[in-house]
Amino acid sequence: MEFSFPHYLLSKQSVDDRALNRTVLEALKANLPSAPLSIVEVGGGSGTMLTRLIGWGILTRADYVLVEEMGENVESAKAWILQWCRAAGLSTERAGDHEIRAFDSTHAVNIRLEHADVFEYARRRPPTSDLLIAHAFLDLLPMPESMPKLLSLTKNLAWLTLNFDGVTSLEPTVDPALDEKIEQLYHATMDSRPTGGDSRSGRHVFDNLRASAAQVLAAGASDWVVYPINGGYPADEAYFLYSILHFFEESLTGSPELDARAFENWLKQRRDQVDRGELIYIAHQLDFLARVKK
Repeated sequence: MEFSFPHYLLSKQSVDDRALNRTVLEALKANLPSAPLSIVEVGGGSGTMLTRLIGWGILTRADYVLVEEMGENVESAKAWILQWCRAAGLSTERAGDHEIRAFDSTHAVNIRLEHADVFEYARRRPPTSDLLIAHAFLDLLPMPESMPKLLSLTKNLAWLTLNFDGVTSLEPTVDPALDEKIEQLYHATMDSRPTGGDSRSGRHVFDNLRASAAQVLAAGASDWVVYPINGGYPADEAYFLYSILHFFEESLTGSPELDARAFENWLKQRRDQVDRGELIYIAHQLDFLARVKK
């Protein structure tokens, strides 16, 4: 399989839709100020959170800034947002290369795509937003030092979703001892990234928010659970599973603690399970809604 990160981001939309914690989501809706809203999303990827919030009726009038460091994701976001809006019956206007206005009789959403490192963006001291969104992003960052920098982008709320929290499960079993060893080594690569990261990021968000003088308003599990239905996977979730296996391969190939042939065989068996519509994948994650004290 030829891997594409933007394709991976788009393939996990249905997985994320199921995973997002509904109690935390209801708390978000209950605490949002009146429209129009100002929102900044960091690590915004291909723009799927933006379109999800419009599609779920949460965003009608807003200024939305999507901050993304990877250029290919920014280009994917431009294409995806325009495609999604047209399919949803929204009119669109372009204002420069990185600005889009999506509108109809009940919507007026101004979107700006910022191709930038999130911390470089924060150093510009942009106007603070009503809501900060970080979706499947915090576990990639050095903590706790990153939290106050992120929270400086909002004057009110932070919705911090899909924070990985130390459990990966692939079923059915290939080899119990090898499965466990691969999981442990995979998590260890998250803890040793030179750019930061934490395989138990989710549980640590509580302390990191408290240390940043932010109040947790709601929290709950947001597990990825991907499973076959009638011998196949819904939407584009087979590609999502192939992508997860790609991340295992990318992270662990060459590990001195793994027998190379055994690992290669393990990957083949896992991919064959996807091909046959057998693989079940679970990753434990946590969502948070926090109020920032200014």
